[in-house]
Parts: sequence; structure tokens; C-alpha cells
Amino acid sequence: MSRTAVGTAHPERSFMNIVLLSGGSGKRLWPLSNDIRSKQFIKIFKQQDGSYESMVQRVYRQIKKVDSDATVTIATSKTQVSAIHNQLGDNVGISVEPCRRDTFPAIALATAYLVDVLKIDPEESVVVCPVDPYVEDDYFEALKDLAEQADKGEANLVLMGIEPTYPSEKYGYIIPVSAEHTSMVSTFKEKPTEEVAREYIAQGALWNGGVFAYKLKYVMQRAHELIEFQDYQDLFEKYDTLTKISFDYAVVEHEEKIQVQRFSGEWKDLGTWNTLTEAMEETVIGKGTMNDACENVHILNEMDVPVLAMGLHDVVISASPEGILVSDKEQSSFIKPFVDKFEQQIMFAEKSWGSYKVIDVEESSMTIKVTLNAGNAMNYHSHKNRDEVWVVLSGTGKTIVDGYEQTVKAGDVITMNAGCRHTVIATTELKLIEVQLGESISVTDKQKFELEY
Repeated sequence: MSRTAVGTAHPERSFMNIVLLSGGSGKRLWPLSNDIRSKQFIKIFKQQDGSYESMVQRVYRQIKKVDSDATVTIATSKTQVSAIHNQLGDNVGISVEPCRRDTFPAIALATAYLVDVLKIDPEESVVVCPVDPYVEDDYFEALKDLAEQADKGEANLVLMGIEPTYPSEKYGYIIPVSAEHTSMVSTFKEKPTEEVAREYIAQGALWNGGVFAYKLKYVMQRAHELIEFQDYQDLFEKYDTLTKISFDYAVVEHEEKIQVQRFSGEWKDLGTWNTLTEAMEETVIGKGTMNDACENVHILNEMDVPVLAMGLHDVVISASPEGILVSDKEQSSFIKPFVDKFEQQIMFAEKSWGSYKVIDVEESSMTIKVTLNAGNAMNYHSHKNRDEVWVVLSGTGKTIVDGYEQTVKAGDVITMNAGCRHTVIATTELKLIEVQLGESISVTDKQKFELEY
């Protein structure tokens, strides 16, 4: 795929550079989300073959449908990398944030990644957008238009303005100079009261959907002005010293040359159970039943036990290894402060090789069900403070324990003492029970090694 030369006009953009911001700690969609599994990884959208896809899978598929040559880079924390590889494969680009530092450092790091690592011409434009909007294909066509407008260089930033459907207090507002499709921006207004929002809409204001385009050289220049660094690697290494600040506050509020393009297609922010259930095609996902007296009820159940709802109205019921939620849909928007008080280890997570679910926790033991995808393997590793036992439930593969290789199948048992190096490699999908035994069981008790051969 050829890249555009410096200074060359872009009569027709043949590909897009897109940065997807994948943040969030997953508190508002508890118990299906947690500190590792944010909302964008929950599989709730049913496909034609009956399987389900997540928000990030849906957005990635839509991008590739509109532009198969698009360069997609996901800016995210290291805790989400495994889930991204699990759901999107190994070919997607990832700009890994060593720690959370808000959107300006994240966007600066991703921009440096495109320029210094992927060697994309700084004259090219990039579109930055959230990883989790609920949109149709016309949204991604609009992203192309946004990139083409940024190519023209009439403004340093080109924003997407969402045509508002009601006076929301949840969104910021962009007030354009004119009513044209593409307009210079007069001013920004952060999340106002409903009454003030109604006044803004009367003035032609648009919702700020957190989508914008710019030439790579612009943000590289702004980043160098605000942060002292040499290149991507240098910025990565000093990332934990950077000030936490949003892109809006660090860059947008200080930029005078800003344009906005209107978007009037479907756009939903699925940030709460209330809005998420509105986008669901089914009322029940997983084992769940409700009687005819139920109205506007949704059940999402990841457990192997049935959920029964009777005579309920406007309620969401969600169950996972993390816990059970039963909530009025409107009240579900206020879930976060309650979930913040829970002190619980991660009970479910997707890894690059598959997934695991914690079944039982005792004072000196933990029992986990592990699923490895065909052709995948755990890291070769050891634990200092615990023994482990693997019982193979189904599938075939092989284990390597201190260099000794063994083919395994359903019914086989493998024991590993503390300190020994071990891994398991799946030939087919491989399911096993892992029992961890020790006085001090911790996720940090793990040392990785290269295989000896």
C-alpha cells in the first residue's frame, strides 16, 4: 500500500489512519465488566451465524468493511492488550500505555507510534475516535470525510459534531460559526445543565462525540511543545512521569483554527446498562426466562445456572462470576460508586491465548477453569509460592514441565511444584481445571522464561 508523499494533494483518500481510544475500567457495566474487561469487550451483539461480537469487534469489522486498507491502531493500557489480541487477532496495531495518563498523553504516544514506529508520513492525517460507539457504516464514511478535510489543511483540528436529538447533560457542545456541513468552530461548551443545553441546541450547537482528525505533524509539534521527549521510545519510557490531562484541555481549548463536520446518522454512547439494553436485539442472552407479565426487561447471564424473572418492569438483570446485578434501568446509571466499594479479585478475564474463570477461592487454594484456543499456548513460566495441578477436561495438546514434553488429552493430570517451569500448548481447543495450592496465591507471583528449545 503506497503512502502519500510530503506536500502532495489528496484528491481522493484511498485509506484511513485511525486511532481507537480504548480506555475505561469497566465499572458502569458491572458485573460483566471489571478492571481488565472493559465494556468494549463484552459480547452482546448477535451475528447472522448466531455467535456474538463485542463493541470493539463490531467497530473493527465496520472500519474494515468501509476501508479494508485502513491502518487501525488501538491506544490502550497494557491490561487490555491480551483481550484485544484475543478478539481481533495479532495483526491490529496497539499503542500500549504503560499506565493511565488521560487522553492527551495517550494520543501523543499513539501519534508518535504512527510516525516513529510505523513510519507514516507526518503530512498524513489521522482520525481519533472512541472504540465503543454504537454506529452504522455511514459513521465510518463520515470518518473518511473528516480525514479528507484534515488533509486540506484549512484547520489544525477537524471535529465530528453529532446532530443532537435531545438536550443532554452528558455531552459537551460544539457551536459552529455557520449551518454549513463543514464550518469553523465558534466555541466549546462543556457538559451544561439541561436548560442551558436546550439554549445551545437552539443556537445550532452539536454534540461533541470525541472524534477529531489532524495531520500527524500537528500533534507531534504540540506534544513536543508540552512534553520534553526525543521520539516514541523516549516518550514511552517517561510516560509515567507525564501530567494527567485530557486532549480537550491540553490542545483543543488552546487551538483557534478548528473546523467541525456535521454527522446526522445513528450514534449512541452505550456507557450504561440503560443505553446498552436499548441496542440489544434480544431480551435474553445466556440462560434466562421471563414470564408474560415482564415488560422492558433484559437478562444477560454468563453463568451456567438459569435466571428467572417474573412480573418485572424496566429492569436489567446481569450475572457473571463477578456478581449479580438486579436494577431498575434508570437507576443503573448510578452504579459506579457502589461497585467502587467492592473489594474482589478478577473472576473472569480474556487472555491472548484464551480465557479463564475463577470457580472457587479458599484461604490457601484457588480453582480456575481455563480455555485455550487451538494453536495457542501460555507463557513458559514458574511460581515461587504455589504448586499447581492441571486436570484436562477436553481437547488435546501438550505440556512442557521443566523441559519435559508430554502429550495430553481429556482425563490427564499434570502436577507442578513451586519453582518448576511449565506451559501448556493447545492443539485443539483445550479446556482444563487449574488448582492453585499455597499459603500466598497472587497474580504477581509469576516469572516468565524462554523455552529451552
